[in-house]
This record gives sequence, C-alpha cells and structure tokens, in this order.
Amino acid sequence: MKNFIISAAGVVGGVISSLYGGFTAAMTTLIIFMAVDWFSGMVCAGVFRSSRKSKSGGLSSKAGFRGLAKKCMIMLFVLIGARLDMALGIAYIKDGVCIAFTVNELLSIIENAGLMGVPTPSIIRRAIELLNEKIKRGSETSNDAENSAENGEKNKDDTDND
Repeated sequence: MKNFIISAAGVVGGVISSLYGGFTAAMTTLIIFMAVDWFSGMVCAGVFRSSRKSKSGGLSSKAGFRGLAKKCMIMLFVLIGARLDMALGIAYIKDGVCIAFTVNELLSIIENAGLMGVPTPSIIRRAIELLNEKIKRGSETSNDAENSAENGEKNKDDTDND
C-alpha cells in the first residue's frame, strides 16, 4: 500500500509538473509566498483576531475558503501562462504572471504583518495604502460604468415603449 501511495503521488506530481512546463524559480517563489501569506493570514485571524476578512476579526471558514479559491485561481493563471509559453515557443509569460502575483502576495504578507503589530517601514505602508485606494477607485469606476450601461438599457427600453 505504501508503494502504491508513493507511486500515485509521483504520477500526480509528474502530470502537474508537465502541465506547467516544469517548475521555474519564479513559480517556486510564488508558491512559497502563497504559503507564507496563507500562514500569516491564519495567524493574523487566529491568534491576533485582527483579520479584515471577517466581522469578528477572527478565523472564518468562509473567508478561508475564499482565500484558497483565489490562490487556486492564481495557479490557473500561471497554468494559462505556461501553456501560452509552450504554444508560442517562448519562455517568459509564465514567469511574468508568477512575478506579478508574487508581488501581490508580498503586499498581502506585509499587510498581515502590520495587522499583527509588526512594525513595517512607512514607505511600504504608504505604497499599500495607495494601491488600496487605486483599487477602490477602480472598482467604483467600473461599478459606475456598469450602472450607467444598465440605466442606458432601461432608458432605451422606456423610449421604445413611448
């Protein structure tokens, strides 16, 4: 039984590695940063009860599931990048995707550390605040555009009835 489990794990690992075109340093770094982010988020919520993902600031299975689902989606983006690299005969899309998401994970790790009371350099805190503001403005702008489009459709329907 032990040999079967080890063999099955090897086959699954080989298939996954093959799909991704092997593990590059960027991909390994991303996976490490994702693990550190997950761990720091768990500590932030479980020990310090200062998570922004739940009303109580504590652990939430719903928030944890959402976080894992996001990390799975990140890995799907990496897979898409790897397959594009293979299809186009190049070798930088996957690494670019990994680097972009690694920076995002780093920001989340720093944010979690700040919520735990770990001192962070003011320039990093300010960069995170600016990014959060930009994200909020972007989502408000896209919501406004969606609402305008919906209102335009409603107004068009109203004029058709006149």
